[in-house]
Amino acid sequence: MDRMHLKDVEDHESDGHYGRMIRMAREVGSPVPQIWHLFAYKPRLGEALSRFTHEVMRGPSPLSPGLRELIAAYTSRGNECLF
Repeated sequence: MDRMHLKDVEDHESDGHYGRMIRMAREVGSPVPQIWHLFAYKPRLGEALSRFTHEVMRGPSPLSPGLRELIAAYTSRGNECLF
């Protein structure tokens, strides 16, 4: 995966939840979703964004959660990013 345009964000070392997830993914050679770097860099922002995303994807809606996941996956693929 290409490096982010925000080198300081990607290189930031965090002891928080997302920092640990980044280290574990790297240890096993898995690609790291770039959004994890932002969550690790700004944990409070990451928590708020995570809650927002969960509500959008799982909260009440005329669209099923599965259809919302499919839309997100299709959009991510079109943007060439990991979903």
